[in-house]
Amino acid sequence: RGLSVSEIMEQVIVVKRSLEDPDRLKNIVLMGMGEPLANYDAVLKALRNLVADDGMNFSHRKVTLSTCGLVPEIKRMGQDITVNLAVSLNAADDETRTFLMPINRKYPLNSLIRACREFPLPNRRMITFEYILINGINDRNQDITRLSKLLSGMRAKINLIPLNASPGSEMSPPPMKRILHFQ
Repeated sequence: RGLSVSEIMEQVIVVKRSLEDPDRLKNIVLMGMGEPLANYDAVLKALRNLVADDGMNFSHRKVTLSTCGLVPEIKRMGQDITVNLAVSLNAADDETRTFLMPINRKYPLNSLIRACREFPLPNRRMITFEYILINGINDRNQDITRLSKLLSGMRAKINLIPLNASPGSEMSPPPMKRILHFQ
């Protein structure tokens, strides 16, 4: 289920209270088990409370929302609030991305990248593209070329994340040499 505004805010408050120095909490990323933009109204209200002067007063620069790529909500968020955007990309072609992320069937790369290119970015800000490297699936030389072309001209940074291997999974992270080559 989608969390309520108060449940989202409570998570931040509990973490802040648990710290010896509560002022150490400077960055917030909305991500994890679930898609924040699928709970748009509650997440937007929580974001507004987080950055409001009379709220928790976090800097807009220090608050990031990570999404799998719900295109209409990305566009809406760009109009409704200024926070950082991170997108789980994980592939630079539709076939691979659909295999890894079925949401790509509904919002293919061309519409996702268009929404990202149109996303309003204040000076010196970039969109973060999260890219989980998976051996033999999205770490090939052609993937490097496609990714470079896909994001060319964008104010973007890529967060390369080697896959965390798990028992029973056929997928594995690439060898370190391959990760460094991709980087």
